[in-house]
Amino acid sequence: MKKIIELKNVSKSFDGEPVLKSINLDIYDNEFLTLLGPSGCGKTTTLRIIGGFEHPDEGDVVFMGERINDVPAHKRNVNTVFQKYALFPHLNVFENVAFPLRERKVPKKEIEEKVHEMLSLVMLSGFAHRRVTSLSGGQQQRVAIARALIGHPKVLLLDEPLGALDLKLRKDMQQELKKIQKATGITFIFVTHDQEEALTMSDTIVVMSEGKIQQIGTPVDIYNEPQNAFVADFIGESNILDGVMLEDLLVRFSGHTFRCVDKGFAPKEAVDVVVRPEDVDIVPEDQGMLKGVVTSVTFMGVHYEIIVDIGGFKWMIQTTDFADVGDHIGLSIDPDAIHIMKKSEYSGLYGDYSSFSNELDELSQPDEESEDEG
Repeated sequence: MKKIIELKNVSKSFDGEPVLKSINLDIYDNEFLTLLGPSGCGKTTTLRIIGGFEHPDEGDVVFMGERINDVPAHKRNVNTVFQKYALFPHLNVFENVAFPLRERKVPKKEIEEKVHEMLSLVMLSGFAHRRVTSLSGGQQQRVAIARALIGHPKVLLLDEPLGALDLKLRKDMQQELKKIQKATGITFIFVTHDQEEALTMSDTIVVMSEGKIQQIGTPVDIYNEPQNAFVADFIGESNILDGVMLEDLLVRFSGHTFRCVDKGFAPKEAVDVVVRPEDVDIVPEDQGMLKGVVTSVTFMGVHYEIIVDIGGFKWMIQTTDFADVGDHIGLSIDPDAIHIMKKSEYSGLYGDYSSFSNELDELSQPDEESEDEG
């Protein structure tokens, strides 16, 4: 794949506060790349620097081999779809989509062909003469995407574009955006704090925290092979425990020695151990590698979410097997369900479900509207 954008040692501060800290990132042609992280991590600032709306304090932005730090936004072969779609309320759907071509004095016949092609692509054929104010949020978003794509930019930037939609519409639009990206072959750079959105849509995920890139990889790599406790916790649910790598393929944690599939650590090296909740099997207490007491059970529809106290550390288990509060159970963990990570600045901050509840999890989600520099 051809490299289309390079960020080289890019740093940015606002009012003396560093927002990006010397980040390096390569983005490729026809790639769906997602910048993922919590509010304030620097993902929106990264997007705005690529778009030309902000300028880096240090480092270079390279587009198709040319440094474009000083190229203004309107001269970059890049378009942006914001969360607020910025449609013209006095123009109908056709004229909103046609607007960029009219500005460039494109012939009328060509405009008609391209607008109808774009409306077909975003599944709004037949909506050309509707007022945009009469459309639903999802339809307005499709108009904004059609308008951004009609000039066929090399790159489309999408800044939390699904944030204002309800859950079902968000899921529908995730699939639609992926289809549109594949159909056009345009590189999409998408910003979100929603892990499921990133896993569903992306070819490549860039996980960010505190102005730094924590990990770059495919959705499968990011989920199965997190590089530190922040990534493991931010992408899905994770039990993260202190462990000691006794030797290659052998780790000790929670008072038990386990076979694993990781190697290359120093003998007796202190490590973080990740076990995903869906990878733990409940067995009778006397057959368990680990033993614990069930402290809470939540029915999630397809599975139960069970919290188990093992020596004072609360594990989460996701299983179709039922266990009741107060039950003494055993846990069985296969070697390939255990993932070993180097200790990092995030060690000890995540992975214990002592205070876990779905309500708390939702309350702690960042407010999309407030993220100006995120």
